[in-house]
Amino acid sequence: MIKSTLSVFAAVALLSACDVTTITPMPAPGPAPQPSSAPTQSVDAAARSFIRVVRTVEPVAERECRTRTTGVNCDFNIVVDDRPGQPANAFQTIDKQGRPVVAFTLALIDDARNEDELAFVLGHETAHHIAGHIGRQQQNAVAGAVIFSGLATLSGGDSSAVESAQRLGAQVGARTYSKNFELEADALGTVITKRAGYDPLRGAQFFARIPDPGDRFLGTHPPNSSRLEVVRKTAAGL
Repeated sequence: MIKSTLSVFAAVALLSACDVTTITPMPAPGPAPQPSSAPTQSVDAAARSFIRVVRTVEPVAERECRTRTTGVNCDFNIVVDDRPGQPANAFQTIDKQGRPVVAFTLALIDDARNEDELAFVLGHETAHHIAGHIGRQQQNAVAGAVIFSGLATLSGGDSSAVESAQRLGAQVGARTYSKNFELEADALGTVITKRAGYDPLRGAQFFARIPDPGDRFLGTHPPNSSRLEVVRKTAAGL
């Protein structure tokens, strides 16, 4: 299934003008949503839908990025993670040249039930970059590492204890506001999705089909109900 999906997707991509490539990206942080057991689109339809969504949503996301930021690279590179066996997932990162990258796995493209879902996921991931979440997460990690290592030093810990505390502090710091970051991306992603001509409420139904993380301590994602509520409230104000 993965091989046939990749072959068809590559063929369609070659016929399209949008900037869609395949890469082997950095691993996505946090638990990845699992594909549903419900029937999905045909391989060819899924590939064409994805390309159509990218061509429509990407310029809207870039416009929002330039409007809301200063001195930020807003030239998104939308890519496909074609590694075999990857679960349904999407994530945002930065390449070595500082260009924002949004990666979709083939399983997510195949699992999406409609273009609104693909558009919402793309809007959400581009929103992470616009809101500067990677940089803010790194700052939180550094702050956590400094605080925890300082406490270990004050308590008389040896170098090994201080190093362990530093690693733990970085992990805690990085996750401290991760749920807020997700909700911020949901809100801005709703705006991007709507302004691109898609239905964010329909698109956010993707959350109804993935495991609910609940409200776990230091979890990376908020409860699905909270995310859907943010989407509803944001869409109502547009």
